[in-house]
Amino acid sequence: MSEQKADLVEAKTTLYQVIKEMDDEMSKRFKTTFDAIRREFGTVFTKLFGGGRADLVLIDPERLLETGIDIVAQPPGKKLQNLQLLSGGERALTAMALLFAILQVKPVPFCVLDEVEAALDEANVTRFAQYLREFSEQTQFIVVTHRKGTMEEADVLYGVTMEEGGVSKLVSVKLENDEAEIA
Repeated sequence: MSEQKADLVEAKTTLYQVIKEMDDEMSKRFKTTFDAIRREFGTVFTKLFGGGRADLVLIDPERLLETGIDIVAQPPGKKLQNLQLLSGGERALTAMALLFAILQVKPVPFCVLDEVEAALDEANVTRFAQYLREFSEQTQFIVVTHRKGTMEEADVLYGVTMEEGGVSKLVSVKLENDEAEIA
C-alpha cells in the first residue's frame, strides 16, 4: 500500500509540474502574440482612421492566462477613450482594425465578413475597402455588403435576384482593375 501511495504522490507531483510547464509555455506564447498584435493594431488603426491612435491594454498583466484586454482608441480629433464611448461606426472600424492586426500576425487563407462596414460613413467605407484590397494579397475575403464603396474595390461581385416570386437567380460580374485594362 505504501508503495502505491508513493507512486500516486509521485504521479501527482509530476502532473503538477507538467501543468506548470504548460501554463508557462501558454503564458509565453500569449504574451508574444499579444505584443505582436498590439503593435500591428496601432498601425492598422491609424491607416483605417486616417490618423489617431489605439492600444490594447492587459487588465492584469501579472496573470496572463486569466486577464482581460481593454481596447483604448483615439480617432483623429477626439480624446483617448474606452471602446464603449465611441460611436457605432468608430467601434466597427476599431473592431476591423483589430481583426486586420490579428490577420497580419496570424494570416489565414480566407475570411468571411458580413456587412461589417454597415455602420460606417462613406469616407470610412472607402478607406476600409482600399485597405481590404491591399490586404487581399495575403487573404481572400468574401464580403457580404450593400455598400457601393466596398463593391467598387472588389474583384468579383455575386448577387442574388428574385425575378419571379420564390425563384432566386445568381448573377456574377468579374471586374477588371485599371492595370489589367492597360495591359
